[in-house]
Amino acid sequence: MYEMKKIGGGVCAPQGFFAGAASAGLRPDGGNDVAFIRADVPCETAAVFTTNKMTAAPIRHFRAKGTFKTNFVLMNAKNANAMTGAAGINDIEEILGELQHHFSGLVDPVMSSTGVIGVRLPKAAIVDAAKRFDLEAQDATAAAKAIMTTDTFYKMNAAEVVLEGGKRFRIGAIAKGAGMINPAMATMLCFVTTDADADAKELQARLDAVIPTTFNAVSVDGDTSTNDTVMLLGNRKSGAYDAKAFEAALHAMLLELAQMLVSDGEGATKTVAFEVSGAASDDDARTAAKALSNSLLMKTAIYGEDPNWGRVASTIGASGAACDETRLTIRFDDVTVYERGEILFDEATEKRAAAVMRRERFSIACDLGMGSGAFTAYGCDLGHEYVKINADYRT
Repeated sequence: MYEMKKIGGGVCAPQGFFAGAASAGLRPDGGNDVAFIRADVPCETAAVFTTNKMTAAPIRHFRAKGTFKTNFVLMNAKNANAMTGAAGINDIEEILGELQHHFSGLVDPVMSSTGVIGVRLPKAAIVDAAKRFDLEAQDATAAAKAIMTTDTFYKMNAAEVVLEGGKRFRIGAIAKGAGMINPAMATMLCFVTTDADADAKELQARLDAVIPTTFNAVSVDGDTSTNDTVMLLGNRKSGAYDAKAFEAALHAMLLELAQMLVSDGEGATKTVAFEVSGAASDDDARTAAKALSNSLLMKTAIYGEDPNWGRVASTIGASGAACDETRLTIRFDDVTVYERGEILFDEATEKRAAAVMRRERFSIACDLGMGSGAFTAYGCDLGHEYVKINADYRT
């Protein structure tokens, strides 16, 4: 038995973690654009990265280390350090090397970046800004804000888990992402800290278990970035751990952050849960649900508040999941528009379905009638503002 309660503090909520930010002048408004997370002891590390084969330099730098412990993560916005070749990795090593020389006690530091692809890091500016870090600061909010790109709000959460007998551990997180979101993963970064008493292998197992139904269940625009990262650092300071409780808490926290990404989708006005059930397998359910969340036709229909259930059926049919029109049922929240071959879309039903689509949050539920497989994907609408933001992204 365990109890989970939400707390404040983000990545600084677990004992022994610090965070802060500074400005390297990368933003036109002069706002903070570099950030750090520091631990007072070297941490067990676990991570999940993008499936994009054009992997950014920070990810390749991290992977080259193999199994290691770190107590420092440097983050920057406005520059992805992607498609920069060996020079991009050398830039990271030079930056981190200078910080190790400046700050005593940094152990195997790593870096994470987000922003424009194909531009070398402004090393001097980043180093100068990072040297101004107050490594004793516990300002998770500043760090969360510094890594924002087209985000309209910062994203963070934290929880304390109390185990039977009174032992407890904490998990904290910050994340960013609003566009190029089709996590598999997407331009999304997430950094998680914990004082749970678990080794790297255990942390990796728990992270791997929750990613498919959290960050990998959301889509803003169907594009998968070069930089997607979820990094988990654990310092084991609490002396407490329970695998089931930890995984449940981690899942709840990352799902909340993932849904924040969708609700903050560039220009998004609506968040939709695509709930597929009755599939021949869980894989089929995932295939159909992700097809719906990624479909441009679905996204534009949602933006236009048009309950065009034919697009739902067509997208499922094209997804590759086993399906049959005589077994399919489609609902907009509690409004059934199609049921096992019968069209229920009369004038009154259309009005009710359209009313559902005017809500900021709703579900499109599809029972395929083929088995017991189920999966829920999360998506948003796509409209004029998305085009405007991404047409002007580099300027």
